[in-house]
Amino acid sequence: MAADVEANSISDAIRATDTAGDIADLEEDQAKTKDALKILANPSPSAYSRAVAALRDDTQAWWQEQLSWAPEDYDEEQKPYSADAESLKRFLEGEVLPWYERRCQELEYRPMIREQAFGEAVDPDRLERLGRYEVHLDRKLERMLAMLCRLQELRRDADPS
Repeated sequence: MAADVEANSISDAIRATDTAGDIADLEEDQAKTKDALKILANPSPSAYSRAVAALRDDTQAWWQEQLSWAPEDYDEEQKPYSADAESLKRFLEGEVLPWYERRCQELEYRPMIREQAFGEAVDPDRLERLGRYEVHLDRKLERMLAMLCRLQELRRDADPS
């Protein structure tokens, strides 16, 4: 599973075209999550619903998915989440904030990953070898065409009609 996530991160980094936009999007998402945590820091009867409303749609969907899990879906040491302020705060601090850190690192390393991937794709040693094969095949093709022309000449000369 971790290898799949890493492979997806690498392929995303290679295909990405708007790192600055992705960073801005992440910062906006992070700011909304921090706002929700501020709301949860001041306990009130409406804190939970206001905090959920303060989250971005995709983070709200992630929270709803967590709430839909059965107790046996969680790891042994993990306490199940419930629809209350304490669980939401635990989720945001334990799941969402660490995800932001990992995502921030991915975005930070994205240019280096792209440079490495494209650098490997255009390895000068490999290109030199391909160039030699191309020259070799060109020469063979010229010899084959010359031989074909000679054979056609011989055939024309041998045909009396």
